[in-house]
Amino acid sequence: MPGDLVLIDGRASVQFGGNRVLWLRVSSVCDKPTYHGWVWLTGYSIEMPTGKALARREVFVQIAGLHIQGRTTESGPPRNVAPVMRRRGV
Repeated sequence: MPGDLVLIDGRASVQFGGNRVLWLRVSSVCDKPTYHGWVWLTGYSIEMPTGKALARREVFVQIAGLHIQGRTTESGPPRNVAPVMRRRGV
């Protein structure tokens, strides 16, 4: 989910009800336990016409109410990793 652009509205949190929606570019998802179906997201609010990041935000939202738009950047190519050499007898 980091890297995703999500639309947060009243279905995800009452604080974003009505016309108070938030576009958030997710930078991290907190792994600490919360209420079932809820999560803390950290990211940057996005101005949609320009794509400009406005401010860092932390929001507590219902996962089922998020509208995930996906990533805007492709993940990089796989890293070339040299095989691990094992010593004999180990």
